[in-house]
Parts: sequence; structure tokens; C-alpha cells
Amino acid sequence: MVVIFFPFSVLIRAILSNRTMHWMEMDKDELEKQFSPSRWSHRMAADDVIKAHVKALKEGTERARSLAQTLIDVPYGEGDGEKLDVYIPRTNSLDVNLVIYIHGGYWQFLSKEESGFMAVPLIDKDVVVVAVGYDIAPKGNMDLMVSQVRRSVASVIQQYSHIRGLYLCGHSAGAHLAAMVLSTDWSQYSVTPNIRGAFLVSGIYDLLPILSTYVNEPLKMTEEVAERNSPSKLVPQLKLSSSGCQIVVAVAQNDSPEFRKQSEEYYKTLEAAGLNVTMEDVANTDHFNIIEQLVDGDYHLTKLLLKMMGKS
Repeated sequence: MVVIFFPFSVLIRAILSNRTMHWMEMDKDELEKQFSPSRWSHRMAADDVIKAHVKALKEGTERARSLAQTLIDVPYGEGDGEKLDVYIPRTNSLDVNLVIYIHGGYWQFLSKEESGFMAVPLIDKDVVVVAVGYDIAPKGNMDLMVSQVRRSVASVIQQYSHIRGLYLCGHSAGAHLAAMVLSTDWSQYSVTPNIRGAFLVSGIYDLLPILSTYVNEPLKMTEEVAERNSPSKLVPQLKLSSSGCQIVVAVAQNDSPEFRKQSEEYYKTLEAAGLNVTMEDVANTDHFNIIEQLVDGDYHLTKLLLKMMGKS
């Protein structure tokens, strides 16, 4: 019998190759690749997919503004960036559902100006869509942005107290901010929103992995800031504040492994806490068209949202 001895380092590499590498084991280049969604699209090159994304959102929003009655730059606070755009169906009924959309852009890109696109298929279903503006970095820091989106929701509830149901939708950084809204201690505010449903699309729920990446350069988050603004650390508060909310955690088939892992782990944490949560792994999508397609009434997530509202 021949006995072959392998060096210890070779055995370790073999063991590691058979499991998913933890983000703390990644070097800076790999970590930045994992948190660069444009590098994982199968449709086009990284720069092209971002340009196409902005174009799609702008065109969808322009279409929504041509179809809906609109209220633009409605203030929810005193800051210049603290404004909402409201897309109102052409109906006389006050018995309407309302969706608040929180845009992505890694907390440093995009705005409410191209965030009305999902109103296109919803206004015919008597659904109001509100696009939230907030101060992106470097003007805004993470604590401010979280505070702003929370105050925007409180303001919407005060202005539209007659609505049938309140829903949230956020994409990427906006999914993080929507999850932070669900995790709010509303005793500090003048209202307690009854958020019936939330769509968290391709989000980040643990901010610690991005601290050493390019994403944090304009944000300048410390570990303490990242900890207190990570929804994954705030599930007990979410259970107190939003136990009645139906939560959909959606992820793109072609999101990066780390983005997919963030969604999967957050979903499992919410499920383990006994919350009403489902996971949607959306086939044939990447980080960008998973949200762009909400302009289409026949898109899977659009139909799921309407079904949640009883509009299917």
C-alpha cells in the first residue's frame, strides 16, 4: 500500500475550496468585485449596464408622469433633499393603496427624479406611488439617510391617513433603507405606520463587509455606524414594529454571490424570528433589470405586489 502525504496548506486549500468563502477571508479586490453589481450582469459590460439602468429608470418615470396626476417636490422635512414625488391614479376614490419606493444607487447615486417608473402599471389599479428623495453621500451620511426615510414614511402617513394599505419597495441601497424603516422604534415619532407589505429587492442588510471597499469612501462609515444601521442586527426591533408586515426578500439570479448571500441570510433570520417572509429568487435577472421590470404589469414581482394588495 502506498501512502501519500499532502502538505497541510494543500489540505486547508482543498477544504476551503469546497465551501463558500466568508467575506472576511477575501482580499480587497475580491471583496470589491463581490460588491460591484455591474460586474455580474450577463447582458452587457459593467459601464453599459449602469448607463442602460439609468436610461430605463428615466424613461419609465417620464412615462409614469405622463399617465398619472403628479405632485412633485412635496416636502417631508426642512432639508433641501427632503422631498417626495407623488404619482396619483385618476380616480375619485380615497380608498387606495399606497407604495413608497426608496431608490438605490449605493447611497451615493440616483434620486427620486428617476424613481417613479413603478407607477406605470400601478396607477391603473388605483395605487398611489410615492418616490422618496434623501440626501445621498457625500452630502448625507448613513445616519441622516436612515432618519430621512423614516421621517418620509411618517409624513406620508400623516398626509394620506385615509389610504387602505401602506406598502414599501426598495432596491439595493433602497432595500437596506426600507428594511431600516421596518426596524424603526416608532415611539420617537408622532405616528405608528401599519406597513402591510414590503418588497426588499437585491438589498444589503449587513454593512460591515463594505467598510473596506470603494462603496464606503464617500460614506465614511465607522464600524459603529455600520453596526447600528445594519438591518440584520435589528431583527428584534423589526419584530416589535412590523410583525404584521408581509415581507418579500427578492434577489436576482445574476446578483453576485455576496449579494445573494446577504438576501438569503436576512431571509433566514427573519424566518427564524417567526416573521411573515418569503424569498423570491428571480430567474433571468441581474441586479438592475430585477427592478427595471417593475414598469411592466406582467412582470413576476409586479404581479406579486398586486396580489399582496388584493389586486390580482
